Order: sequence, then C-alpha cells, then structure tokens
Amino acid sequence: MPFPSAEQITDLARSIVEAHGHPIEGVRINRAGKKSLVGVMVDADSDTLEAISGELSALFDAAEAAGDLNFGPGYTLEVSTPGVDTPLTAPRHWKRNRNRMVEVKVGDETLTGRIGALSEDENAVILVRKEGKTLRVEELRLEQELTAVVQIEFAQPPVEQTALTGMTFEEATQWQEENK
Repeated sequence: MPFPSAEQITDLARSIVEAHGHPIEGVRINRAGKKSLVGVMVDADSDTLEAISGELSALFDAAEAAGDLNFGPGYTLEVSTPGVDTPLTAPRHWKRNRNRMVEVKVGDETLTGRIGALSEDENAVILVRKEGKTLRVEELRLEQELTAVVQIEFAQPPVEQTALTGMTFEEATQWQEENK
C-alpha cells in the first residue's frame, strides 16, 4: 500500500475534526526519509488542537496497524492552525480575525484597515480605515474578487479604531452615514 495522499488523510480526519466543531483547512504531506510529516490545519484554539491531535494520532496508528494505511518507516503528525499569512477566504476567517489589521487587494487597489463586524448573512464585512487623521468605515462584499492577509502588529491598536471594530455591522454602517 502506498503512502496515503492528502485526500485520504482528509477523508480519514474529517469526522474527528468536525466532531470538535471545526472544518479541516488543509492537509500537507512531506515525505522525507525515515520521518515523513503529515500536517493537518484546523481553525481552532490550542486546547482543541491538542485533543484533535491525540485522536488523529490514535486513528492513524490503528489504521496503520490494521494495514489500511502505510506511512513507511514512520511519520510525525502536526496539527496546527493555518497560520497568520494564510489568506482570508471564508467568513469564519474574517470573524476570527476581528480587530486585526488586514491588507486587502480588490482588483488593482490595495486597502489596509482593521477588520470589523461581519454582516448577519456573512456576505460582507466592515473595514475600518484611516485616511490621514480621519477614520472611515467601509463595507467589503466578500463575494467580490479579493485577496486579504492579516498584517502582524506589535503595538496595541488605537482605541478609536477598536471602538468601531467592536460595533455591530449595522452600527458601523450607521456611524459611517452619520460621519461622512
């Protein structure tokens, strides 16, 4: 039996990961001599990742002992989040990164702002931008072609920005109407 593919690992892992209430964000396999790496990316907190890791390890070991999987000489299982440099592609990514600074490319334009609330239907998100000394609230439609990546910050975000990102979607759009 050949080394399992990313699709096989995904199929095997799906029930365990989803039982914890999370989707699989991706699987990567790096075959390298005696210790291959099997990486499963899950959008979850560290306690949940630890539980998922233990359950997946037991599942993979049992499947290998039964002859259903063959990891060759051995493997290292790594269960982690996708990472801060992974593009935001789903509404849950925007929700998880609320209040964080993001760079968004929309067509030929690049916008930098702080992520606010997601709309109730999860089709739009608030982006709080600073233009000079003025704060602006914009609605980004998530169905449009865009690429968004969270920016690493070392300083605390300005209180006036987090006050806006802390508003509901409706409150933030109303604020923008009142402050044009």
